[in-house]
Amino acid sequence: MSESKRLLTEGLSDAVGFVGGALLGFGAGLVLGLDIFAPGYGTRSLIGIALVGLGGGLGLHGARGWRAAQAKPRD
Repeated sequence: MSESKRLLTEGLSDAVGFVGGALLGFGAGLVLGLDIFAPGYGTRSLIGIALVGLGGGLGLHGARGWRAAQAKPRD
């Protein structure tokens, strides 16, 4: 794989993993009644924001794990 194609794959998979994970975290927060766009910075809003960040981080981690699994030589 050429260097530019590898970098493009890396960047796109990181972006999709992060955004997908953040959206899942946002959705989980909504299901739990945690609105990150509520006025002020109450406890429920901050927990919702933390869920979005946690989801984004887990999605990024998953994307990097997927890339590592794709890079392993197959038997």
